[in-house]
Amino acid sequence: MARPTSPSPRFAYKGDRLKPLRAFCQTARLGSVSRAAEALYVSQPAVTLQLQALERDMGVKLLERSGRRLVMTREGEALYELARPLVEGLDGIDGAFRERMRGMDGGELNVAAGTSTILYLLPTIVERFKREHPDVRLALHNVTGAGGLDLLRSDAVDMAVGSMLDVPADLDYAPVYRFEPMLITPPDHPLASKPELTLEDLSPYGLILPPQRLTTYRMVDLVFQRARVPYTVALEVGGWEIIKQYVAMGLGISIVTAICLTESDRERLAARSLAGYFPDRSYGVVVRKGKYLSPQARAFSELIKPDLFVRGDYYDTGPSER
Repeated sequence: MARPTSPSPRFAYKGDRLKPLRAFCQTARLGSVSRAAEALYVSQPAVTLQLQALERDMGVKLLERSGRRLVMTREGEALYELARPLVEGLDGIDGAFRERMRGMDGGELNVAAGTSTILYLLPTIVERFKREHPDVRLALHNVTGAGGLDLLRSDAVDMAVGSMLDVPADLDYAPVYRFEPMLITPPDHPLASKPELTLEDLSPYGLILPPQRLTTYRMVDLVFQRARVPYTVALEVGGWEIIKQYVAMGLGISIVTAICLTESDRERLAARSLAGYFPDRSYGVVVRKGKYLSPQARAFSELIKPDLFVRGDYYDTGPSER
């Protein structure tokens, strides 16, 4: 009489896939089996067995040694991108559930934004948010460019609001507002009354621009370079308000985004659209892919634009690491 065969280890392993995936994600993140074991409060052999089982089940090598560190293979990177939000979501479900139950009774919200966004775009949104959720502690972090992205990646902020040209693969950007590119000059400047403007018309006059590391400078340089039109920078200075003041003083002309022009600028500045040469600038919300948005963050984004983030990956996976 034939004896029944024992269950396949591979089949049994599939019944509890979370542990091997958790071991893989921690090892990939920390670059070491020993450090992963410490983080998971298990032994090193247990982590090694889980990694071996996962590679056996997937049929590919997921990690390889590079010096003293373990690094992901191409297949490992693909699995990590899929597995990380699932593992983080399950590991953080208790905290996420308690936060949902607390609702909007309190808590905090951290938002990264540049000066122009804080000054021109967010005031009415912040005012309404504080009126509707007075118990939430709101912190606006005044940063630009890479600084804001670093805060997002480290979970020091819940979201960023601003403009982006290039969106990194680990972040999601939802544009909401669009603003025209504008030439600003003193009211009596020759370009203020010229019927039609070309890039060649701007060439003789010195430009006042933000620092080179910022999006506006890069965009201006790109457009002039592509058109093969020379240009000069008379002054680099940060902040739209400072740029507008120096233009009004006659120290140069500038190319700005319409977001920074207010009613009070009409008397001291002439503004002309440059939409035929420069692209509109979008402003929107940036979040880390797979990050769980707290009720406070969702309420803030709803004020910017309803249903901005409605897909399940924002609400149901990837807890905050703060």
